[in-house]
Amino acid sequence: MKFRPLHDRILVRRIEAEEKTAGGIIIPDTAKEKPQEGEVIAGGPGARNEAGQLQPLDVQVGDRILFGKWSGTEIKLDGEDLIIMKESDVMGVIDQTTLKKAA
Repeated sequence: MKFRPLHDRILVRRIEAEEKTAGGIIIPDTAKEKPQEGEVIAGGPGARNEAGQLQPLDVQVGDRILFGKWSGTEIKLDGEDLIIMKESDVMGVIDQTTLKKAA
């Protein structure tokens, strides 16, 4: 797939949530909420500030991020459901080392 977001936009793939609760209850598809966690798979060059200088993005390709429930625009590229959103819609980057220690 060849897709390059413009300005301060990023392309995100949702990371699917667990099928079970901590107690072992299986959650049916109809009861699941859309995950608010994703992986950045492409990013634009950044936005311009008032002086016209390019401000690079804080997120990078491969980062796991958290975003709002209604953030971005859902699209389908090469049969895959993806989201295009502005970097300002990202609430934070999840540190992978923290996740590995917690597991």
